[in-house]
Amino acid sequence: MYEDNSSAALTTATDDVASSTMASSSSYDGLDVGFYFQYAVVVIGVVGTAANALVLYAMVASKQHKKQFLIFNQNAFDLCSSLLIVITYTVKLCRIRFIGTLGYWLCVIFESKGIV
Repeated sequence: MYEDNSSAALTTATDDVASSTMASSSSYDGLDVGFYFQYAVVVIGVVGTAANALVLYAMVASKQHKKQFLIFNQNAFDLCSSLLIVITYTVKLCRIRFIGTLGYWLCVIFESKGIV
């Protein structure tokens, strides 16, 4: 009569997807994605620092920083945050060896990203 082979077809389709997923993930073994991510963060931080510095300069030059106090302060905080992100990720990319008491504190501040 009629046999139901839908479960066998479903199992085969699932196995094919799993094997193709495993094959594609193994092709990235030699690529350190985290390293490129850190470079991207530094680039984004530099662009953010430049943009916020430009906005702050324009506000001070046009004497709007006293009228638009909230916007000025928000841009100042964003500038500091972007600058600290650039410093933190640059230190991570340089792979500095932290030795001694100064090394300990630099590690606590920059490697843990606590300052950001």
